[in-house]
Amino acid sequence: MGRYAAVDVHYPAIGGATAALVIAADPTFTTVTTERTATLTEVAAYRPGAFYARELPPLRAVLGEAGRLDLLLVDGYVHLDPSGRPGLGAHVHAEFGVPVIGVAKTAFRAATHAVELRRGQATRPLYITAAGMPAEHAAALVREMAGPYRLPSALRLVDALSRGLRDR
Repeated sequence: MGRYAAVDVHYPAIGGATAALVIAADPTFTTVTTERTATLTEVAAYRPGAFYARELPPLRAVLGEAGRLDLLLVDGYVHLDPSGRPGLGAHVHAEFGVPVIGVAKTAFRAATHAVELRRGQATRPLYITAAGMPAEHAAALVREMAGPYRLPSALRLVDALSRGLRDR
């Protein structure tokens, strides 16, 4: 049985960060088996071009005891351009040694290599990038993930968990 995870981080107005993690036994995230959050009271300030430096500490906190994972889904880009400039997903892949799929909701001008994917009845695409697997394979996996909406249910769930909008 596999272990497939999705993560997200929220930064409340009062400061700090809350990271959320869900784990499922299948890559479609049909049945989530684990939900976890971790809160940090202090985080680095946002720096353009170094978003990963702000995101990695909360992700370390929530992934620290997650155990072995077969795949990690992140909200954002893995690589920011076709030459491989690392985005959040590339840094996560390097640190945790797990294949990473980046699911971005907005187009990044330089990310011409991202695979555009429309899910459900959405007219706006998602932008799929990956490390540890071909982007086309990652897009096929995201296409099959649970949920009727543009964004897979696993990413919607970690967003809600990180914002405290869902009981754990």
